[in-house]
Amino acid sequence: MATVEECRQALNDLATRLAANAEAQGKLDLDRTLACRLTDLGAAFHGRITGGRLVDITDGDDPKAKIALVITSDDLIDLVNGRLELTRVISSIRANPFDLLKLRKLL
Repeated sequence: MATVEECRQALNDLATRLAANAEAQGKLDLDRTLACRLTDLGAAFHGRITGGRLVDITDGDDPKAKIALVITSDDLIDLVNGRLELTRVISSIRANPFDLLKLRKLL
C-alpha cells in the first residue's frame, strides 16, 4: 500500500504530464473539478482540470466533483507511472462519457 505522500506526489507527476500532453494536443475544452478518492487509505485529494491541465491539487474530497477517480493507492501509483492502463481502471472513474473521452486523450 502506497502512502498518502506518495499519492500526493503521483498526482503532482500526473499534473506535469497532463500539462505536457495538453500542449501537444492544442486547446482542449475540458474544465472540470476532479476528486481522487483513495479507498484503501481513507484519504482524498481534489483539484481542477482546466484547459487540459490539472491545477490547484489540495487535500480533501470534493463530493461535487464532475470527475471522480475512486481507486486504491497502489493502482493510482501504477496508473500514473504507466504500469496500469486506463482501460483497466475505467470503472473506477466517475464522469460523463464525453469528459472521459477527453480525459483519455490527455493521459
